[in-house]
Amino acid sequence: MIKKDITHLFCFVADFVDEYAVAMKARALVNGSKFRKPTRVPGLADAEIVTIILMFQESPSKNFKYFYQSYLQSYNNDEFHNLPTYERFVTLMQRALPILLALLCSVLRTGNGIGFIDATSLAVCHTKRISSHKVFDGIAARGKTTKGWFFGLKLHLIISEKGELINVALTRGNTDDRTPVPKLAEKFAGLLCGDKDYISKSLFAQLYDEGVKLVTGIKKNMKNCLMNMHEKMILRKRSLIETVFSYLKHTMQLEHTRHRSPLNALIHILSTLVAYQLKPTKPSAYFSHMIPA
Repeated sequence: MIKKDITHLFCFVADFVDEYAVAMKARALVNGSKFRKPTRVPGLADAEIVTIILMFQESPSKNFKYFYQSYLQSYNNDEFHNLPTYERFVTLMQRALPILLALLCSVLRTGNGIGFIDATSLAVCHTKRISSHKVFDGIAARGKTTKGWFFGLKLHLIISEKGELINVALTRGNTDDRTPVPKLAEKFAGLLCGDKDYISKSLFAQLYDEGVKLVTGIKKNMKNCLMNMHEKMILRKRSLIETVFSYLKHTMQLEHTRHRSPLNALIHILSTLVAYQLKPTKPSAYFSHMIPA
């Protein structure tokens, strides 16, 4: 594995962590009592922990333990002088959870114009081990997709035509795809394209009143409805979000069944989405050949 310059990434993360610390301190509840200082201070700062997590997402490694022990501890000793053991770092990763959540919220794009919405399954175990799975007991749920049954979570996304994330939601596997849509579309205005799972008159009316026009295909037993050519051409580009899901799950390893902690699983999901959003090039759709509406 070739050593990579991480200066730009670390500076970006360090600046954000400093702003995050100032914002949290301003919002902290102060009751006049003295706070208890931690007796065990880690050798790595919060910015270094977040940087290492994002480095793994940008590396070709598919296993974090191999990345940490075989690459980080062997080749990056100049950047990280006080690297703890792998077991200790896995514990320290939970410090980065609120920072990664705030970082993801800060890098989401404002959606105005064209958006695509869809959901994908995130299985946490093989279907044969559903009855004996304990790690996500009470958190994950059994759901069904076109590929069959799964046990896990659902990731809901709204993306722009440039492949950028506009909003994200994570729900249990048995959640209806239409349930989180009103919350997801709060910061979006324009044309929102989805598949047939989002067909709902009440949902369409609710979003339309908020400045969002939901465009979907129709089922075989439904009456045909008029749709202008511009919207029909944009709807044909809905496969863009399927490409984004495929890239997240297969190239960036968003979905795997090796999690042994729900918190670390959430850290992995958040860091994957942040790393994707920071990429300079993403899957995108072009409409330059289309006739303006």
